[in-house]
Amino acid sequence: QVQLVESGGGSVQAGGSLRLSCAASVRTFRNYAMGWFRQAPGKEREFVASISWSGNSNDYSDSVKGRFTISRDNTNSAYLQMHSLKAEDTAVYYCAADCKGGADVRSWAYWGQGTQVTVSS
Repeated sequence: QVQLVESGGGSVQAGGSLRLSCAASVRTFRNYAMGWFRQAPGKEREFVASISWSGNSNDYSDSVKGRFTISRDNTNSAYLQMHSLKAEDTAVYYCAADCKGGADVRSWAYWGQGTQVTVSS
């Protein structure tokens, strides 16, 4: 079982930055790919970024490429550094873990409770 806890959300003006953190409670963190998804009001949950178990491979949605960076370390944590935030980035951001992962929401077995990011224009 994997438990995930996100932190670092908040309110920021357009053009600002935030760093989200995801703490994983699991003994074999290195076995899991990590991902970030987001869900805006009235919309479906969408893929934002993912990073492989080794940290050597990552993937981003086109909407955040060049602005967001996903990373992980050996403290059982994953991060999402967000720069040049836009109003359309406003959403609840979720951390996810899975042995494989992918861009499909259904590919991820474990989810955190989410953290709100609000970007004002």
